Amino acid sequence: MRFIRFQFKDQPARQGWILDDKVGEIEGDFFSEYRRLKAEIPLDEVRLLAPCQPGKIICVGRNYADHAREMGNEVPKVPLIFMKPPSSVINPGETILLPPQSKQVEHEAELVAVIGKRGRHIAADQAREIIFGYTIGNDITARDLQKSDGQWTRAKGFDTFCPFGPWIDTEFDPADALITCRVSGQPRQMGSTRDMVFNIGTLVAFVSSVMTLEPGDLIFTGTPAGIGPLLDGDDVTVEIEGLGTLTNPVGKE
Repeated sequence: MRFIRFQFKDQPARQGWILDDKVGEIEGDFFSEYRRLKAEIPLDEVRLLAPCQPGKIICVGRNYADHAREMGNEVPKVPLIFMKPPSSVINPGETILLPPQSKQVEHEAELVAVIGKRGRHIAADQAREIIFGYTIGNDITARDLQKSDGQWTRAKGFDTFCPFGPWIDTEFDPADALITCRVSGQPRQMGSTRDMVFNIGTLVAFVSSVMTLEPGDLIFTGTPAGIGPLLDGDDVTVEIEGLGTLTNPVGKE
């Protein structure tokens, strides 16, 4: 099933679900107790928002060997994690803003696991029990600042640097799905989730050994090779086979 947050006409944002090309409202909270109302609003008449409001956004660096190599780095022996602030989140279709502090902003197409239950010290083979579903993310990065700062908070944390969506799919199989990225129609990235250095169960186990995971938290699982620059006027589309597409325009701040 695909769960969303959406706006219809001038009404407040709400949770919903998709059936074919129709949207139904959710009463309650889809991370706990909820009731699905009849799907009768045409999908093309609603504005899709980031499908949840995460308390934490945990990201995994160099989780594809080809990406580690293109960056001139060794593959980590344990997961390399960092965080993006919730203030960096934007909706599908919303503009990624190029900050004046950076001259090299780049895309990173990623599969994102959405946590559905509170958990700490989760075993890798039990990760499915706390994952609600999956969505698409773009870990926008100011590459020049990442290199100059030595740590990644500023480079990864600008407002608008965390587009994700357009929905959470609870039935998606992450084992072997093609991830692609196109910028203004030109292919940039292509890789499969099967090529992750650390699989999703391992990532959940590692992260939950450090911090408690809460419903709505996101784990960005890493990007394949092919990262490249974003320029004013571009549009960037991340597509994951069987999951959908996420498109955002790019503009100057």
